Amino acid sequence: MKATDLRDMTPDQLDDELLKLKKEQFNLRFQTATGQLENTARVRQVRRDIARIRTIAKEKRAEAPSEA
Repeated sequence: MKATDLRDMTPDQLDDELLKLKKEQFNLRFQTATGQLENTARVRQVRRDIARIRTIAKEKRAEAPSEA
């Protein structure tokens, strides 16, 4: 997932994508524990995508005018 694609998303879409990746990360951890994981590089990709989404979501929230 590219950062440019994520920057085009709304904060709600980013939250949905984050939730989807967290579920995938959970499933990958179980597959690792049971020895069923075939693509070990996917764990690293998901972890980095989660960090990328969190960073961009934080930037978007900081840009938005805060209502008092």
